[in-house]
Amino acid sequence: MVGVTPAMANDEVQKLIQDPNQWAIQTGDYANTRHSKLDQINASNVGKLQAAWTFSTGVLRGHEGSPLVIGDVMYVHTPFPNIVYALDLNEEGKILWKYEPKQDPNVIPVMCCDTVNRGVAYSDGKIFLHQADTTLVALDAKTGKVVWSAVNGDPKKGETNTATVLPVKDKIIVGISGGEYGVRCHVTAYDAKTGKQVWRAYSTGPDNEMLVDPEKTTSLGKPIGKDSSLKTWQGDQWKTGGGCTWGWFSYDPQQNAMFYGTGNPSTWNPTQRPGDNKWSMTIFSRDIDTGMAKWAYQMTPHDEWDYDGVNEMILVDQEFKGQPRKMLVHFDRNGFGYTLDRTNGELLVAEKFDPAVNWASKVDMDKNSPTYGRPMVQAQYSTAQQGEDVNTKGVCPAALGSKDQQPASFSPKTGLFYVPTNHVCMDYEPFKVSYTPGQPYVGATLAMYPAPNSHGGMGNFIAWDAREGKIAWSNKEPFSVWSGALSTAGDIVFYGTLEGYLKAVDAKTGKELYKFKTPSGIIGNVMTYTHKGKQYVAVLSGVGGWAGIGLAAGLTDPSAGLGAVGGYSALSSYTALGGQLTVFTLPN
Repeated sequence: MVGVTPAMANDEVQKLIQDPNQWAIQTGDYANTRHSKLDQINASNVGKLQAAWTFSTGVLRGHEGSPLVIGDVMYVHTPFPNIVYALDLNEEGKILWKYEPKQDPNVIPVMCCDTVNRGVAYSDGKIFLHQADTTLVALDAKTGKVVWSAVNGDPKKGETNTATVLPVKDKIIVGISGGEYGVRCHVTAYDAKTGKQVWRAYSTGPDNEMLVDPEKTTSLGKPIGKDSSLKTWQGDQWKTGGGCTWGWFSYDPQQNAMFYGTGNPSTWNPTQRPGDNKWSMTIFSRDIDTGMAKWAYQMTPHDEWDYDGVNEMILVDQEFKGQPRKMLVHFDRNGFGYTLDRTNGELLVAEKFDPAVNWASKVDMDKNSPTYGRPMVQAQYSTAQQGEDVNTKGVCPAALGSKDQQPASFSPKTGLFYVPTNHVCMDYEPFKVSYTPGQPYVGATLAMYPAPNSHGGMGNFIAWDAREGKIAWSNKEPFSVWSGALSTAGDIVFYGTLEGYLKAVDAKTGKELYKFKTPSGIIGNVMTYTHKGKQYVAVLSGVGGWAGIGLAAGLTDPSAGLGAVGGYSALSSYTALGGQLTVFTLPN
């Protein structure tokens, strides 16, 4: 009978995810599509939307992620100290229970880009929270009492957490942050019942510790070979190599595979770490049960610009060149939108999803070329070729990427992806830095600004065709769109803005149909659910994140916040700190 429980736990999450009346996982579903089949609120009536009720989280700083709704209960989380509230939907958000972890405040200065958290997960009657201090806690969903906890990292070394977790089968999959501290990063599976570690796969290092097979793990169709990571680092640099895993995880039950991306190599000074620095900046497919890697694809070998590859992997089935394909679509920080075959990692499309992108002319798509699958780097924007202590100017995108963690959405109705983007460029000056555990290991000074010769703003909200690698439509925004998108069967797409607007646009044309100004900038992800037969839309406001770090942490030096403070200094004229949930519905 031992084998029965895992299937049941997984079946429960699967069933909840398939019910559009609930919002059971941060990403909307295992495929990370963030699409809802609800259509009560639609393109013809969304203009009448009203705020139904609100809830203050009691915490300032950046509010990323979204609430979950399971049955009649909504679960809301906050940035550090990572409070979790269970709210009764039958009484407009009456607090059923509150969990407030006691965390050492010394973790705050070690968190690179604000004290955000991307939300809780639900499975098997438990709410799972990965705290800033890397403690993974399982809470009883009815009472909020701690069922078990496990420690995933050490903040004294610079290891922290900002991400949600993936509840899948009998496991909870978690990542780690700390690339700016020279942490050696990993993905780890814990047993959902007991909190016992099941497997851990590092991003860099020896094959056995990375859970890769030199013969069976492939990259662009070929075996990766022995010591594929070790050979691309100088000496022991892989031990402080970064490759962090603070993004989103998706899961394909048919393949029993999970998909995720790894972050930047440490340090940000490329001169100090010659080689491709594998497997930082990589899309991985791994077996859920064993953690063994099926395939890997490195998007930005020898990263010179901090283009973390952690953004979500969206799994869709679409026709490509007349053939049905099981696709993985990924909008990378480096400004390229990638479409791969998720069964084998074949590269199908790699095109710029922001026209400002200039650090590379293109990705080499010629299968017979020795540089197949690699970006063609432009010498004038290469911080390595320009050299240490040289300010490389006009690089697009900036380090925060053409898109950061803010997740895109996919609508099966239009076949399009809806992508919140940053239209931002930078100057980047690398300098020599030495590694000390727990101390910043950055080694670069940055300045950020809106993409020149454009609309003057720092963001666009775009619709993307991943089969063609083309923008279908694009809406200009004054600031980066740092909020996650939500598409619905009502032919609308929702997103939030840094000034604090919740917006609804027509899924086919991008025409703005509704906007409402919430009390603070929105970097949270829009979600939807029904209660007593009525559809609601909810979003967290609370300006912060990397783009809003100046406001969130009270920083004024333009180069602070790794260059973001100067770039987003105008934001303080439009919004102030907050921490609030706003729930919307149509009038009766």
